[in-house]
Amino acid sequence: MFSSPVNIEVLATITLFLYALAIVCAAREIMYGRTSQGSIAWLLSLFFLPFPTVFLYFIFAWKRFEDYQRVERTVSYFEQAVLQRFTSFVDDTANAAWPVHNRITSLPFLRGNECELLQNGPATLDSILKGIAKAQRFILVQFFIIRHDETGERLANALIERATSGVEVFLLYDDIGSRQLSYAYIERLQEAGVRVSGFNKRHRWLRMLGPMRLNYRNHRKIVVTDGTTSWVGGHNIGDEYMGKSAVFGKWRDTHVRVSGPACAATSLSFVQDWFWATGNPPNITLPDTMPTPGQEPVLTMPTGPADKQEDCAIAFVETISRARERLWLVSPYFVPGIEILTALYAAALRGVDVRILLPEKADHWLVWLASYAHADDLARHGIKVYRYLEGFLHEKVVLVDDTLAGIGTVNMDNRSMAINFEITQWFTGTKMIASVSDMLRADFTNARPTNQQELADRAYGFRILARAARLFSPVL
Repeated sequence: MFSSPVNIEVLATITLFLYALAIVCAAREIMYGRTSQGSIAWLLSLFFLPFPTVFLYFIFAWKRFEDYQRVERTVSYFEQAVLQRFTSFVDDTANAAWPVHNRITSLPFLRGNECELLQNGPATLDSILKGIAKAQRFILVQFFIIRHDETGERLANALIERATSGVEVFLLYDDIGSRQLSYAYIERLQEAGVRVSGFNKRHRWLRMLGPMRLNYRNHRKIVVTDGTTSWVGGHNIGDEYMGKSAVFGKWRDTHVRVSGPACAATSLSFVQDWFWATGNPPNITLPDTMPTPGQEPVLTMPTGPADKQEDCAIAFVETISRARERLWLVSPYFVPGIEILTALYAAALRGVDVRILLPEKADHWLVWLASYAHADDLARHGIKVYRYLEGFLHEKVVLVDDTLAGIGTVNMDNRSMAINFEITQWFTGTKMIASVSDMLRADFTNARPTNQQELADRAYGFRILARAARLFSPVL
């Protein structure tokens, strides 16, 4: 039986519409594609399978953030004003030593900070809650994941107490990471006067001139109190981050508390995200007199898909390329792009002590398998690869010689380098370098090295799975 002419016309119309969309996507990919390999894959898929490729392209590849860039331009006026006020805090030595990092960020290395490493969940949460309890003017809170569990309740109670005392409190969460966060949790905070928003609150639906925001997640973890103290690092808000998970057990993570002028840059990062998410900047004012409780230089570097260039990748490639004696890198998800891999191989060829610390346990199996393929390649080329044994490793830390340390939210994968909104704090002070060095030495003692015999004994089926997972590296 033949289809009716009406059905054939409908099918033809849908097919033409899909190919028209495919042509639009193809033109976009030709103009703005990041790599030739990725662009060719998209173009072939769009040509031979317009359905469902056009919809996948809108979700995963249509990078359009002109609206966020407009917010950046608006916030840049605040940044310029802050820089004029903070000229006396600019650390010329650190900025001259790391000019690429300085050029990438709006605010340079600022000295006069006190820094404290916070290892693991209980220490981090206790420090944050104590800071919140002391806040008098405003509190800025931003996490990728917030759960409505015991840990989430502790945060909510602390924020509600301050909000009911007249402190301005803002809470920003990522819609994808916190998709299971209950409305009751949000409503309770709002009723107490806490201003709450999801990052994609105003950008929820697929639009013909913009992307579906599912793929572009805000992975930052930030707390700022009164503009003078901040917390940045790998922890989210959930019981598993406190080591209470029956599956993962101990959760190894690192945050850093900074007090001093560098908190202005962290505050402005939040202002920018809140402005984009809600359409209005938070009504906060940085203090007229900024305390200088220490001597540590700190640079705060927010990065994301709205950057005009690949700022995150540039910063980490520069960091790796500057190593001369040691390069110690910790990441829970290790699926690096060719630029990072090339920089790591070059460091090893220079004779640098390159160590990569990865988790033994998996929380995302596809990423875990892909990371094994990448890590095994590094180990075969003489780079020391370690697997952390005491629970799950989630910290994101890099240490170069005795000159630079970085702590933040960036994983060694394409998602962090080019897709997610991330934040890293960079440190050049001798005290912080020594603290990070001691911390990582202890982490390496709780890890096992990957040796050549292990590589030789790896099951062939496992190798195939790992190599297959590696093919998905650009979107993991």
